[in-house]
Amino acid sequence: MWIQKTITLSPRSRGFHIITPDVLDQLPEIEKIKTGILHLFIKHTSASLTINEDADPTVRLDFESHFNKLVPENQSYYQHTIEGSDDMPAHLKASLLGSSVSVPITDGRLNLGTWQGIYLCEHRDRGSARKLVVTIQGKE
Repeated sequence: MWIQKTITLSPRSRGFHIITPDVLDQLPEIEKIKTGILHLFIKHTSASLTINEDADPTVRLDFESHFNKLVPENQSYYQHTIEGSDDMPAHLKASLLGSSVSVPITDGRLNLGTWQGIYLCEHRDRGSARKLVVTIQGKE
């Protein structure tokens, strides 16, 4: 069985946000899948997806702090600056983290580790609604 659809995430401020519940709320089809895979692809160049710890919120704060040091704003060598000082760094951060994640589905549930969750990594100060293409492959 193949399922593919686009889901929309509400706008979020800059930072790393757990979206696992948001994704599951829009994918009741997962409950039918005995064995499969969920693939998420974000259709944006200034936000990204990753999987990491979902228990301690300081992890997400540390991610934001580290990426801001790794890819700072207002660098003299940036040429793509027309959309603001956060735009070019957002593109670089999105490329470093990536535009997709895949998660196994087992017995109708995402088979994540105990402390794992799916993050939306919003790299713009004021992100817009973000669209994810969701593809599920599996058997009932």
